[in-house]
Amino acid sequence: MKLLRYGPAGAEKPAMLDSKGGIRCLAAIVRDIDGFALSPAGLGMLAGIDPETLPLVDNNPRIGPCVVRPINYICIGLNYSDHAAEVGMPLPKEPIIFVKAGGAFSGPNDDVLRPRFSEKLDWEVELGIVIGTTARYVSEADSLNYVAGYCVCNDVSERSFQLERGPTWDKGKGADTFGPTGPWMVTKDEVKDPQKLKLWTEVNGKMMQNGSTKTMVFGVKELVSYVSHFITLHPGDVIATGTPPGVASGMKPEPKFLQPGDVMRLGIEGLGIQTQRVLQA
Repeated sequence: MKLLRYGPAGAEKPAMLDSKGGIRCLAAIVRDIDGFALSPAGLGMLAGIDPETLPLVDNNPRIGPCVVRPINYICIGLNYSDHAAEVGMPLPKEPIIFVKAGGAFSGPNDDVLRPRFSEKLDWEVELGIVIGTTARYVSEADSLNYVAGYCVCNDVSERSFQLERGPTWDKGKGADTFGPTGPWMVTKDEVKDPQKLKLWTEVNGKMMQNGSTKTMVFGVKELVSYVSHFITLHPGDVIATGTPPGVASGMKPEPKFLQPGDVMRLGIEGLGIQTQRVLQA
């Protein structure tokens, strides 16, 4: 099952995809793709609906983030062994956790705004874990029971803000539009193995990232459990699980960072594709 949200920013409506890729409105069934819809009971109810019985949405609407704005948008740093190697950093002994600001949360095809004074704007395709049940101190063995599904995330990053303007990463990760999420959430029953998914990024039509979740340092099960021991995870929360190699900051001999007018196109096997144009803020 693929759940999504469509419509103007701040006024999105819930929907699901039908077998032909049509958008079917769920507004008469659920309030939004929120904590109830993502709960085991909510997903069970939605799974019993024939999408063909729902109103078909016409006119190619804007696609919003696939879930309501989460309480916690958690990101994991340096979580791919081949990405850590390309940027010359040691593998972490434990997951590196940071939190992306709520204002960064945006639709999968919304424009990305290059902040004022930005020098090193970068892309990061990431597998997003969507939480369906409140998770607190959960074991690794049980952690997938707290997952509703998966989505595509772009952890847009300003490297000079992140790495050259103080000891924390957050200021390089939390600008407006720095968290495109979607286009839809795919329920976990449709993802046979989240550790065997291809993920990729193109910039202006050129393939830049072409990796696999198999090179994660810490896998989905471990991350959900680990994060839940430090931050209570709520239904609708998202964990962006790190990026494979091919980011601008890892380019040799000279990085080529994003400029206004550049177009990012990124996707994950079975989870959909995002496209963003960079504009100057």
